[in-house]
Amino acid sequence: VITYNVAVTACEKGEQWQLALAVLKAMFDTSLVPDVISYSAAVSACEKAQHWQEALVLFTQMHESELLPNVIAYNAAVSACGKGEQWQRALDLVASAKQKDSSSSHAIAYSSAISAGGRCAQWQHALG
Repeated sequence: VITYNVAVTACEKGEQWQLALAVLKAMFDTSLVPDVISYSAAVSACEKAQHWQEALVLFTQMHESELLPNVIAYNAAVSACGKGEQWQRALDLVASAKQKDSSSSHAIAYSSAISAGGRCAQWQHALG
């Protein structure tokens, strides 16, 4: 799993989102189970490429796999929604993160949600 995680992370850093998804698929094909790091890097790769739908699919798959998303996954998913002007989805993710962890570690997610609301002229909703 570690080797695959390094590959997915390298794809994310190199802005190769499709290759990151291919590596994730290869994990399943070889009967390896992706972990939080695998999914977080893939979600982040999709976010950087402005593919919010794919980022949310991966985020949902993480939940369905009974993995708890980390701060990186939440922030990447919220940011992907923001870039896709999906302010309501971004706010839903922030609310979900807040329910699971009330710490200040989600400051970036809040900022991304506010940015998403601002892009869509929905800043009042973003401020909650």
